[in-house]
Amino acid sequence: MPEVAGARVLVTGGSGFIGRRLVSALLAEGAAVTVADLHAHPDAQVTSVVGDLRDPGVRERAVVGGLDAVVHLAAVTSVLRSVEDPAGTYATNVEATAGLLELARERGVPRFLLASTNAVTGDVGGARISEDLALRPLTPYGATKAAAEMLLSAYSGVYGMRTGALRFANVYGPGMLLKDSFVPRLMRAAAAGSGVQVYGDGGQLRDYVHVDDVVQAILLAWRADHDGPLIVGSGVSVSVNDLIDAARKATGAAIPVEHVPAKQGEMPAVVLDISAARALGYRPRHDITSGMATVWPDFRPAQPTRSDTTEDDA
Repeated sequence: MPEVAGARVLVTGGSGFIGRRLVSALLAEGAAVTVADLHAHPDAQVTSVVGDLRDPGVRERAVVGGLDAVVHLAAVTSVLRSVEDPAGTYATNVEATAGLLELARERGVPRFLLASTNAVTGDVGGARISEDLALRPLTPYGATKAAAEMLLSAYSGVYGMRTGALRFANVYGPGMLLKDSFVPRLMRAAAAGSGVQVYGDGGQLRDYVHVDDVVQAILLAWRADHDGPLIVGSGVSVSVNDLIDAARKATGAAIPVEHVPAKQGEMPAVVLDISAARALGYRPRHDITSGMATVWPDFRPAQPTRSDTTEDDA
């Protein structure tokens, strides 16, 4: 089994939300890490390649000989942005991935792990989503991730590269200050004393997985030399209303809700089968209650210290 300790690894998107947590874990395991990102990584132990991975020159500088693995997190991840700019999403999520894979092949990198999504399967109603379902994406985002998965499959089949496509659920956790998904919106509303909009009645089901559980799954997939798709979630689907209740408990804020019409094509349920990940030893450590409590400290307003007050000490 491949070891993480002493390995040389490239993490694309390593300065982002998931990337920073993964890089910290890799460094703790004794790996030598290079990050390719639009922003330099803040840790001096990390080698940073700064630039856009759509640029062949940036890819050339990032994928060097002697790497033991590439963990490819960098991507357009917004469904809305993919709808507004499908061509740009394709360039980032497919063309850049193809370029990285080819460099990895040419330079003898044995392992390539991709951050994918369960959106590659499209809407299956309330059925449990497993790795065996056919790929039927409904958005440019899902389609580009499905295309990237097919590229990985080809490089595994023809060139013998170990390629894992980790299909993440909705990832949340510490480090979401710059994100605009629903969990940070809840946190910002709690901090500001405002509310949030909810599409439909809030009964739609989603799987929310903590970022530290995602990092756990990436390292397990590496150690197991996993090849092919792997669903990574909490294994428990909760409603949007349940998520709001968990945010209220974590923050102590009322977070009023305004219900607005549901978006066309929104999936009513995402229910994941994580048995394949469990077979590798994956054990989610956070439920939505404990996980939400780890998000709030990043958003909680600073409390005034005694020196900030104007009260007399007498």
